Amino acid sequence: MARKKRIQADKSDLHVSDFGNIEIPDLDLSLFDVLNDGYDEETRYTKPKVYDLKSDYVLYDNAVKLAQELRLGFGERADVFVSGNFIFGDFIEAYIVGNNAKCRKMTISTLSLSQNNVDSLYNLLANGYIDELNLVVSVYFWGNEIRSFIPYIYRKLDFGNKFQLSVASIHTKTAQFETLGGRKIVIHGSANLRSSGNIEQFTIEENPELYDFYDEHFSRIVEKYATIRKPIRGTSLWSELVKKRFND
Repeated sequence: MARKKRIQADKSDLHVSDFGNIEIPDLDLSLFDVLNDGYDEETRYTKPKVYDLKSDYVLYDNAVKLAQELRLGFGERADVFVSGNFIFGDFIEAYIVGNNAKCRKMTISTLSLSQNNVDSLYNLLANGYIDELNLVVSVYFWGNEIRSFIPYIYRKLDFGNKFQLSVASIHTKTAQFETLGGRKIVIHGSANLRSSGNIEQFTIEENPELYDFYDEHFSRIVEKYATIRKPIRGTSLWSELVKKRFND
């Protein structure tokens, strides 16, 4: 059984039991006046507390801090709460670089992502930290960004035959990678690659069985919904030719 750790993204500003520091846009609080009508006694319904998001535990510095503090042994797991402005994609880069990990393969699924996330993934590819990167995005994201941000993703990440972009009806937020040292890491939770303005959580664990489960199913999604046609080379090409010959 995996050993568990519980971590708060910034101990001075974020408390696991206090989720009041959220932003609620355009909330019509007149609902609570309606609910209170006709009651002489104190109502059971209360208005949500609305706070401004703090800026002192957000963005890249704290992703680096968490990545530096987080150390997983074999079979260990950590459960993490983070600020809504914590950028999950930055944490992935910081964790890989900080551990000097060489990834044979990394697969990420996300509802959405930002240019900053793409630049972060480019850094990992260009500097040799990842041999193969698969990115699965939602149909919703594709439809909204097809003429603007999607071309940037192709231009930035599609080099050296290392990258695949797949589009599917997903709402998953996962990242899994296998290192040259044989470690299989899975990260899963509520956080997309970019910030959301909400409190998020994710779990990171060194778990070969879970990695294999994720890899099996996401590999099918990547293959079926791939948007980049990759050339067949070397022994793979010969295998395809032989298979075609005998099938004919």
